[in-house]
Amino acid sequence: MNDYFKALKITDNIYWVGAIDWQIRNFHGYNTSRGTTYNAYLVIDDKITLIDTVKKPFKDEFLSRIDSIIDPADIDYVISNHSEMDHSGLLPEIIDIAKPEKVIASNMGIKALHSHFHNLNYNIHAVKDGEVLNTGKYNINFFETRMLHWPDSMISYLAEEQILFSNDIFGMHLASLNIFDDEIEDYILFNESAKYFANIILPYSTFVSKAMHKLRSSNLELKYIATDHGPIWRKHISKILDLYEKWPLQEPTLKAVLIYHTMWGSTEKMSDAIAEGLASENIDVNVMPLNVSHRSDIATEVLDAGAIIFGTSVLNGNIFPASSDVLNYLNGLKPKNIIGFGFGSYGWSKSALDNLTTTLANDIGIELVGETIMSNYVPDKEILTKCYDQGVLVGKKLKEKCNETLEMRSMRIHS
Repeated sequence: MNDYFKALKITDNIYWVGAIDWQIRNFHGYNTSRGTTYNAYLVIDDKITLIDTVKKPFKDEFLSRIDSIIDPADIDYVISNHSEMDHSGLLPEIIDIAKPEKVIASNMGIKALHSHFHNLNYNIHAVKDGEVLNTGKYNINFFETRMLHWPDSMISYLAEEQILFSNDIFGMHLASLNIFDDEIEDYILFNESAKYFANIILPYSTFVSKAMHKLRSSNLELKYIATDHGPIWRKHISKILDLYEKWPLQEPTLKAVLIYHTMWGSTEKMSDAIAEGLASENIDVNVMPLNVSHRSDIATEVLDAGAIIFGTSVLNGNIFPASSDVLNYLNGLKPKNIIGFGFGSYGWSKSALDNLTTTLANDIGIELVGETIMSNYVPDKEILTKCYDQGVLVGKKLKEKCNETLEMRSMRIHS
């Protein structure tokens, strides 16, 4: 073990014993431009309790941080809030080292752990929603949060220290030796939070809303939210909770994300005209050419947008591969309350652009405005005028939609 890896204190008896991944830049297709952490926590009590482990390649760092406080063999209980391998990867090793009295997971977590580790010869204790584990002077409450973001997910609340161990929710991919939110610049903190929600949590927005209602109604006192990725919340707890109530609603805003791929500049010309039309209606336009825009950054911009306009060139009778990649990614994220349309240029077959419209409407769920605008090779003045006018049309429709949302919100408040 390396003596320079130390546990970092949260409170007198609670420590961060995670690992920092400075190098990772791709997390299942998500561009982790600032790296990430795999957070684990040690509770020092009559029964020493470890909450989650870390990704397997970080074994030495993880065990060294624990060893700076206690002998890893002295761990009595292990809690697995989430069975994904970046949080459970070293569970078999911890079981071998500590032979803990209890390994604790949800019912679904037990199934997942045994599916991951086929030779895991250990009796894992299943906890139910609302069950409490006593470790001595501390009591840890368990709350199931299924599909946030896996079926096994649960969160743990240490009442006496007012710490919520939230697994992946409220987290972000951000590598830092500063483990608290108030040690990170606000811009970075909330940009990475939004990016994480948009790329990981967004498809489960309905479950987020249910979990937030559950948390609010439980009246938990929170001094810390200790996530499985990124810094621990202690200053901005109210703000991140408010954002997790806002983001799942996906209420439209006066913002359009204009995504396109171009081969010889034709689709780009069309995009420029559409952007000008949108801007004439005072719509905030974010133009994202696919040759320089990563799919996860596009998803982040979509999180608070009201419109997606998607353009593509055609290659060998099909939507260009880079366009298909982003369409498939957005389909998995299932953004809601979005209007828009498709456009593009083609050579001798326009069927791919018909398929684009079908994908936008039927797969991703975009409410189509106007028509699919197609240009045979280079767009002429008539096509570009049509692009501009349809940008105007979407801008007007988006303002109407936003006004309707404000009226509905006002009715809810006063009802």
